[in-house]
Amino acid sequence: MTPVVLNGVTTLAHLGVIRAEGPDAAGFLHGQLTQDFALLTPSEARLAALCTAKGRMIASFTGIRPSPERVLLVTSRDILAQTLKRLSMFVLRAKVKLTDASDEFALWGIAGTALVANGLDAMTPPGRRVDAGAASVVSLYPADGIPRALWIAPLDAPAPVGDALAPTAWDWSEVRSGIATLTAPVVEAFVPQMLNYESVGGVNFKKGCYPGQEVVARSQFRGTLKRRTYLVTAAGAVEAGQEVFTAQDAGQPVGTVVQSASDAQGRWSALVSMQTSATEAGALHAGGPTGPALTVEPLPYPLLADI
Repeated sequence: MTPVVLNGVTTLAHLGVIRAEGPDAAGFLHGQLTQDFALLTPSEARLAALCTAKGRMIASFTGIRPSPERVLLVTSRDILAQTLKRLSMFVLRAKVKLTDASDEFALWGIAGTALVANGLDAMTPPGRRVDAGAASVVSLYPADGIPRALWIAPLDAPAPVGDALAPTAWDWSEVRSGIATLTAPVVEAFVPQMLNYESVGGVNFKKGCYPGQEVVARSQFRGTLKRRTYLVTAAGAVEAGQEVFTAQDAGQPVGTVVQSASDAQGRWSALVSMQTSATEAGALHAGGPTGPALTVEPLPYPLLADI
């Protein structure tokens, strides 16, 4: 596949920000999410999930802690309100205020040579946070080898410099990175391991309890994981929430499309969470046994065999 040109900057209107502020901000989120926020330093970022008591993901986040009493969670706007409401139910006596701060921040995606143009190190590994003036810049997983970053800044701060990057190109890069972002069509469809979160720093198995922790831990340590997320190319349009079938079995889906995007040439790529055995079961199709054919590609990161 010819690589998509990923150089430039684009606004990320599909993302929003939940702000947790107060002396207990990090501790509260530490007890609610799959990642360790109590020990989160200003130079780090965390991929994390909020789960139900049954371990099913309600939301996913990129989280930073720019100051001791403030945590910012970047999440998909289409689930932000319900996620904020869910988190707020558990505040009780904790000294933390949760707010939708989306209108107070500008979010930008930066890719390729635009990182260097903004004074950023393109070789920074994923999960690092640096200051760029008033902005927080988080290094993301690359897409087809192209470095990427998330720029989080107050509205009155200068925007990052660089050529305009089409939002659709950024969406493509998100899929090609192999890191799934939860959106409305697939809320409560997966435990974190079904999206490979344990392999990309989205689950900490050494931290204390959080909703769904027992289910997530049991999925990891008792038996082989039977569902994983795979990077695929598609012969036609696919969308999040579609079921995936093998040509041999029209009645039993083997997976679900998690996230999808098309490039400027109309080529489709997707992240599909499916049974590990499905990769050996023959032709895969989205939406039905005669839907767009799916071709599995190598993931851009290794899957952890154990912890």
